[in-house]
Amino acid sequence: MARPTLREAVRAGTGAGLALALSGLLLLGVHAQVADGSPHGLLLIAPLGASAFLLFAVPNSPLAQPWSAITGNTVSALIAITAVLSGLPQLAAIGLAITGAILAMAMLRAMHPPGAAVALATVLSEQMVRDLGYSFALAPVLLDTSLLVVLAIAWNRLTGRRYPFRQPGEANAHGTRDRPPEARLGLSPEALASILERYRLSANIGTEDFARLLAEAETEAARLHVGGLTCGEIMSKDLTTVTPETSLRDVAELFRRHRFKTLPVTGPQEQLLGVITQNDLIQRARNEAILHQASFARALSSLLLPGKDAPLRAADIMSPPAGTVASSDSIGILVKSLADGGVQAIPVVDQGKLTGIITRSDLLAALAHMPLWRPA
Repeated sequence: MARPTLREAVRAGTGAGLALALSGLLLLGVHAQVADGSPHGLLLIAPLGASAFLLFAVPNSPLAQPWSAITGNTVSALIAITAVLSGLPQLAAIGLAITGAILAMAMLRAMHPPGAAVALATVLSEQMVRDLGYSFALAPVLLDTSLLVVLAIAWNRLTGRRYPFRQPGEANAHGTRDRPPEARLGLSPEALASILERYRLSANIGTEDFARLLAEAETEAARLHVGGLTCGEIMSKDLTTVTPETSLRDVAELFRRHRFKTLPVTGPQEQLLGVITQNDLIQRARNEAILHQASFARALSSLLLPGKDAPLRAADIMSPPAGTVASSDSIGILVKSLADGGVQAIPVVDQGKLTGIITRSDLLAALAHMPLWRPA
């Protein structure tokens, strides 16, 4: 197992510690009391430490997802309470609770290892369970776990981690249900799930994350396969650029005349400042139409009319490039960026100077002229 980076360990440890402390403060702040006047039904339970480890240290694990954590802990508590109230000897109740908890979590697809610890802790807290009955599963178990999950969602998103993890079928760059272009020739989610099940790894990694790993491996393989061809060999070198002061009317005219979809915006010494796409122009016209309650055609015309007061310039709608490459880079580095639908062209920058641009058409032409098979 690879050692986590110090930054990741600090991120996970700090988040888990803060979440447990805050959960405890929130529970104490409720000031709710059970019938005998003791507050033990609203305190943190020990297995929550194990849940916190999963939710904050390995948030991509299927074992750490909200459904698994909340359902796994709660159903385990319910089964353990039943074992306690059945009157069985404690050791027998422990065996029954653990067995039942694992079976229930498996049936509900809510595998969460701390659930087994919840079952054990519940049986060992026999007197408290007899005092509270099945409400013990609601508070502290369900309440504690739910608070922890909410805090884990907030912390992971705040620190750049995806939690809950990705689900199959998330919208692509175009907002449709089609799979991303690079994934359409790959294995289906069902096939990936079958592989994980075959190797008994479904509890370790989600289908969507497995797909992402495979896609990354395939992209790396593509980079190695086309490693002999560089960006400098396929880029367009006779560039049409604009400056930040270029009017939108002139920008639109360049789009019309050259049928470009992307125009680089450059400064002194051909320094790349940003890019303008046709979509940027359309989006600005759409915003103007909404703002002035006008038709799209009228809004677009008003942007491009030469007599417009304080005409908009390229600087008003340009955006930073999604990425750049060097002329010496392998074209394999372009495959993922130009295939996902979000980028039309990638500027080529050498020593801070714009030297070329590569479009999807350039990449497709290069790939079309490559041999389909090369001997090792």
